[in-house]
Amino acid sequence: MQRDQLNRRGFIAFLGGALVWSDDVHSQEPREPVIGFLNPGSSDQFAPLLNAFRQGLNDGGYVEGRNVAIEYRWAEGQSARSPELAATLVRRRVSLIAATGGSGSAHAAKTATTEIPS
Repeated sequence: MQRDQLNRRGFIAFLGGALVWSDDVHSQEPREPVIGFLNPGSSDQFAPLLNAFRQGLNDGGYVEGRNVAIEYRWAEGQSARSPELAATLVRRRVSLIAATGGSGSAHAAKTATTEIPS
């Protein structure tokens, strides 16, 4: 009976070690950078500038959906929403915040965090 218990304990210990090792392997994979994009307007209104933004990223070697993700936050003309939208990007733990469309977005991003570059 003791031998069976030892074997079960050994197996459980091995399995637990394998699970921990598996988590460690996944945590070492490089994380795709996420850009937070904050704008006081709407995506329709700023479409040409948004295309230019994406082209600039492409020129720098960053392609949305391939090696960078972008989280968009649009205030839809209600600038009072900008601080809360910036806070959602901070909670999302984006790599940086592109505060576009005027100083209101930049101020909201700067107020929301001192740790994420904007």
